Amino acid sequence: MGFDERRTLLEELIERAGGCAVIDGGFATQLERHGASIKDPLWSAICLIKDPDLIKRVHMEYLEAGADILITSSYQATIPGFLSRGLSIEESESLLQKSVKLAVEARDKFWDAITTTPGHSYNRALVAASIGSYGAYLADGSEYSGCYGPDVNLDKLKDFHRRRLQVLVEAGADLLAFETIPNKLEAQACIELLEEENIQIPSWICFSTVDGQNAPSGETFEECLNMINKTNKVNAVGINCAPPHFTESLISKFTKLTQKAIVVYPNSGEVWDGRAKRWLPSKCFGDDKFEVFATRWRDLGAKLIGGCCRTSPSTIQAISKALKESS
Repeated sequence: MGFDERRTLLEELIERAGGCAVIDGGFATQLERHGASIKDPLWSAICLIKDPDLIKRVHMEYLEAGADILITSSYQATIPGFLSRGLSIEESESLLQKSVKLAVEARDKFWDAITTTPGHSYNRALVAASIGSYGAYLADGSEYSGCYGPDVNLDKLKDFHRRRLQVLVEAGADLLAFETIPNKLEAQACIELLEEENIQIPSWICFSTVDGQNAPSGETFEECLNMINKTNKVNAVGINCAPPHFTESLISKFTKLTQKAIVVYPNSGEVWDGRAKRWLPSKCFGDDKFEVFATRWRDLGAKLIGGCCRTSPSTIQAISKALKESS
């Protein structure tokens, strides 16, 4: 299937969804709710090794909630990360392939079941292979600072991402999701890889932000999007894992800076209390608020909406229900 056909597939999904497709929600959050222990440098990717059936179960829960796009469990799955655990290159690549395979199997199983149900309102979901930032691999919080140090240059970032990208594409993903990108340099590395490898499936690049105005590195989104606008290998651009109260203004900003589809999947707005080692509830956002604000985000121009950390299938169900009822 050629690039134009795949791109049309994404556009058709958005159209079938009433002009705004629904992405799934917090993956690690849901794994933990089912009892998974992911306090590990591999984070949610540890379940690719220890409990792949649970990964498929969570994918199914998001499909049942109304997700149009599943994001794979490969956010923190990297070849260097697996090698550091004593796995071989072959085993590492096999686990990356498994992240796509599990999502595809869940999608196909769900679709086969739902098509026998008359009058269902689901769309056949697409599988987006997650490619977390270099900072996610470091597991030191630098995806929220953009400070990788003087020894991290463009070539190093491309070398880090290249084989993972190749494996995920070869495994049969429908889309590529570059997530929590903290600076312009890494976005440039992603774009150059897409062009050098002549990747034939669509992709999105999502930045993180800590101030709601700029990338964590301090670079403006205007700088970042001006670069992204020059390539046809990136189909959508946006923000993930930022507080939801930033979302509205960022959509308004991005729609003025790009013609590409806008994608947003904020976290729940909960705050981690490092001293008490627990999450503090959001005072402003719950599933009911996501339900209200999702329609506003769509009306402002977002074409893809979902949730990130601390959101759940109930969040996605609320978003899906609100968008369908108001389309």
